[in-house]
Amino acid sequence: MRMPGRFRRDMLHPGPGVPLKALNWLTMRHGPLVVRPVVDPRMWWWLLRMLRNCTSKRYAINKSRMLPLAEYSRDCLRALRVETGIAYDARSQGTLQLFRTQQQLEDMSKDVVVLNQLGIPFEVLDKQGCLAAEPGLGQANADIAGGLRLPDDETGDCHLFTLKLAGMAEQIGVRFTFDTEVRKLIRDGSRVNSVVTSRGRMNADAYVVALGSQSAPVLRAIGLGIPVYPVKGYSLTAPIADADAAPVSTVMDETYKTAITRLGDRIRVGGTAELAGYDLRLRPSRREALKHSAGTLFPGSCDLDRASFWCGLRPMTPDGPPVLGSTPIEGLFLNTGHGTLGWTMACGSARLVADIISRQPTDVDTAGLGMKRYGPR
Repeated sequence: MRMPGRFRRDMLHPGPGVPLKALNWLTMRHGPLVVRPVVDPRMWWWLLRMLRNCTSKRYAINKSRMLPLAEYSRDCLRALRVETGIAYDARSQGTLQLFRTQQQLEDMSKDVVVLNQLGIPFEVLDKQGCLAAEPGLGQANADIAGGLRLPDDETGDCHLFTLKLAGMAEQIGVRFTFDTEVRKLIRDGSRVNSVVTSRGRMNADAYVVALGSQSAPVLRAIGLGIPVYPVKGYSLTAPIADADAAPVSTVMDETYKTAITRLGDRIRVGGTAELAGYDLRLRPSRREALKHSAGTLFPGSCDLDRASFWCGLRPMTPDGPPVLGSTPIEGLFLNTGHGTLGWTMACGSARLVADIISRQPTDVDTAGLGMKRYGPR
């Protein structure tokens, strides 16, 4: 998984040209976008709002909100790493957004404008530059037109990171309650005073809704609406068969919108944006799509036939940035809607929300990250 600092225009993060590209993705073999119609007006309303954000002006605004948070989150994670010594197969060797066509390389100019405006280091590479950054691409069975490299990006295993961090938190007194279903929040006028769970009612001084794609249904039950909707993604994790043929760090395949990441002795291939409500079925066609992307760029690098196959729901907003901070209900706070950038923004989001709860000044401007940007709800 990619760590903080990552910059990439994902297929359902709104941007100029996305509507036309989406039509192409829907017709591609192994295409990255799948829409499975469901009887859910919220899905179609979310799509409409996302399309309204696909202008150059809105793209610039939304990226200007997301990138400072990603940079801040990366700095928070680095500080945590120094403080705790936590290890999670981390690599600090940048990421490479790989373009298979000349048109993709030319379209990159919009991203370069934003990167320059925000002062984020980057390198525009030709084919030879891509091979120098990722030697394993020398065996690729695919055209390579060039790439955009972000040298400050990092990668690592977010599952391993989370497990180790939870263990450290327990050692200093944090209590986790696992295998517990959150059923509803109890609102008393202008304040939340408890949460009903499968283990009974629980009380706290403050409540943070960080329930991913389930955040919106829980909030609707107490009269709050946020436009967070699930977009399903898939991943393969395969053992490395030839270390020299494997990626050095992370390669983003712009054509198929996949991320191919080296995690210790494994390679993880993640991608697909599937709109299908809350459906969690594993679809074989999606497995083949991920295998095709990784297999053509890094043939022989890993045993894709032995790969574990997984899917999950990304909680996405129609404009891109997450929803952080306070709500109109006293004692209730939000930390949700991070989409494909969950770990990228995790440490920074947590710090910001903690500062907001404790009424401390925040290190990043949060004006465009709260639910107020969607108007009265």
